[in-house]
Amino acid sequence: MVFPGMALLQRAKGPDSFWKKRRLFRLTAHFRGRNRNVWTLVLRNVKRALVRATKGRIERKKDMHDLRVTRITAAVEEHGFTQPLFADGLNRSRVYLDTKVLADLSIWEPRTFKALTHLAWSKTFKDRVEGVDEQGTPPANVAIKDLKDS
Repeated sequence: MVFPGMALLQRAKGPDSFWKKRRLFRLTAHFRGRNRNVWTLVLRNVKRALVRATKGRIERKKDMHDLRVTRITAAVEEHGFTQPLFADGLNRSRVYLDTKVLADLSIWEPRTFKALTHLAWSKTFKDRVEGVDEQGTPPANVAIKDLKDS
C-alpha cells in the first residue's frame, strides 16, 4: 500500500483493526441482539464471558477433586477404615497415588482398592499410629512385612 503523504498514512487504519474486531465478533456469535452487533457492548460482554469461563474451569476442577475425595472416603469406610489413616498408611507404605487414581480404583477395581486398604491398615497398625486401635485389628489375610526386610 502506497501513501502519498504522512497525513494519509496516519488516517489509514489498515486490516489489523478489522481482524481484531472480527475475532471478538466471532466470540459473540451466539449472543442475541445488540450484544452481538454493537462494538462497545461486544467488548464488555466478551470480557465478562471470558472471566466467567475462567471461573467455571476453576470451579469444575474443585468439584472434581471434591467428588474424588468423597468416592475415596466412601470406599475406605466400606472396608471399615478412615480416610486420613488410609492416606497415612499409603504414605508410610511408600505407595504414592493421587486422588484421581485412587477414585478410579475404588470404582473400577474394587479388589485392588481393597488390597490397598488392607496394606494401609496393616502398615498403620504395625507402626502403631494413633487412632488405629479404634479401628480394630488388621485383616488376617494380609501379611505384615517390614519394608526394611525387603
